[in-house]
Amino acid sequence: MEVILTQKCKSLTGVLGSGFGYHIQRRKNGFFSKRNSKGVVPPDGHWRFIVTCAELAKLGLHISDVKVSQTEVLTALRESGRGDYLWILRYPSYLHATDVLTLKQELGL
Repeated sequence: MEVILTQKCKSLTGVLGSGFGYHIQRRKNGFFSKRNSKGVVPPDGHWRFIVTCAELAKLGLHISDVKVSQTEVLTALRESGRGDYLWILRYPSYLHATDVLTLKQELGL
């Protein structure tokens, strides 16, 4: 997942909170989520990290948007035990923060 920062935010790396098992890492072409190589990643950690970044984008303080593929969202939902969601195909191939939050609401998560 790509994390798109606001104009006022030059850099954002590290952990957003405990219990996700994911953090934000800077690469030469932007900022991206990365699974922690050490430690425990809870089954729903990936999904909760995606949603948290989307919620932060809605606030617009440091993150302006996220760009996450359908495949990554589907993987995160499966990891959390939510089963198969073929209806995700009605979403664009890359979901943005508003799409993620709409999906969260549709699923009642």
